[in-house]
Amino acid sequence: MPSKSPVRRTAATVLAAACALGALSACSSSGSGGSGGSAGGTTTISFMQIMNSGSQKSTLVALTDAFEKANPNIKVDLQYQPDYGTLHAKETAGVAAHNPPTIGQVYESWAAEYAKSQVILPASQFAGSDSPAGLSDFYQGVQKDLRLPDGKLWMWPFNKSVQVIFYNQDMLKAKGQNVPATWDDFSAAAKAVSGGGVTAISVDPGTTANVNGGTILFEALCAANGTPDFAANGTPQLNSPAAIKALGYLADLKKAGALAVGTNFPGETALGAQKGVFDMSSAAGYYFENQAVGGKFTLGTEVLPTGADGTKSNVLSGTNIAVFASASKAQQAAAWKYMQFLASADSQAQWSSTTGYLPVTPKALDQMGDFLAKNPYMKTAAGALDYAVAQPAFPWVAKAQGEEVVALQKVLEQGADPASALNAAQQAALADQKAGQ
Repeated sequence: MPSKSPVRRTAATVLAAACALGALSACSSSGSGGSGGSAGGTTTISFMQIMNSGSQKSTLVALTDAFEKANPNIKVDLQYQPDYGTLHAKETAGVAAHNPPTIGQVYESWAAEYAKSQVILPASQFAGSDSPAGLSDFYQGVQKDLRLPDGKLWMWPFNKSVQVIFYNQDMLKAKGQNVPATWDDFSAAAKAVSGGGVTAISVDPGTTANVNGGTILFEALCAANGTPDFAANGTPQLNSPAAIKALGYLADLKKAGALAVGTNFPGETALGAQKGVFDMSSAAGYYFENQAVGGKFTLGTEVLPTGADGTKSNVLSGTNIAVFASASKAQQAAAWKYMQFLASADSQAQWSSTTGYLPVTPKALDQMGDFLAKNPYMKTAAGALDYAVAQPAFPWVAKAQGEEVVALQKVLEQGADPASALNAAQQAALADQKAGQ
């Protein structure tokens, strides 16, 4: 059974570890240490990641075995971590100890901090180009996500997902409601199905250190309203008219009894218990939604509704892979082969069919006919990778997202005014930006 934590989007920042990176750039030219080396014509590389159980682990092992069989002069040491927070801390500690892995999973903000401290390498350094072969095969949103604000290609894709709406088809139909096409439709349907012990959707905003689904929903609404919560240059836009409208929308649902606030995946729990009709979660959480439902009803899956003007928006989640600067030339070459292998259509078809993550290239879908026939949501969700956007890759963004959590808690749990709460969040987020520059 897959581990629950890897498929859930998390913004845990491990601030102490990140702050330490500023003093570590001198370590980037250290010996290979845990990155492995070359012996007897064999190059060993290490991959630090969190695919530590269930189908995620077994599939990564199977893919790695296949890669090693095709490349007998390369050995891959899979270094497992229990969660993203630990992964970030271990990668940072490895750099400090002159013993980083050859490659590791990274979120965008981690990569930005690592690049600033010169402890990872831009992909062009080992790929030979800023637009290497295979890049154009990826979905548009995935391609953009591999670059940092300097425009350079720093990463290569691995496990990607977007947000989707899971819903109880039977309860929706019983109330004469259709699958919502717009967020206005969603509000109307949510109010129509609520009552008699049923609350349409339950959300968890998260904590200041760990953004959860309620805050991600707010972020998606901001974008659908025309202004994302952060500008492309990382500047917070938390009190824009679009943001105030988004939080007001959620407050209206709460007041109408169509939205509840909880913890520990409350939407999934309520949906499975037939006390909720909708849940918004990562597409990679399909396994857990099905597990909660347990065959009691037909589980529907759809991409996020659009804005009133048809604007599509979604939040890109999951990680990429970066190469640490201590890797030798031989390790860089070996790592690049392995990274390309993992992102290939063949590998992504196998990866997606067994783990629930989305394939990073549409070419993989051509090899997933049997899986798609049983899981039609996958094709629709994968299509959202063309327009889904991750949070801007700046070190302060994750901390500033915590200010959003505070605003949501004030409004949804304490009844505060959305504009006032977001004005306070904006000032705090601007301070986070100033401190993080």
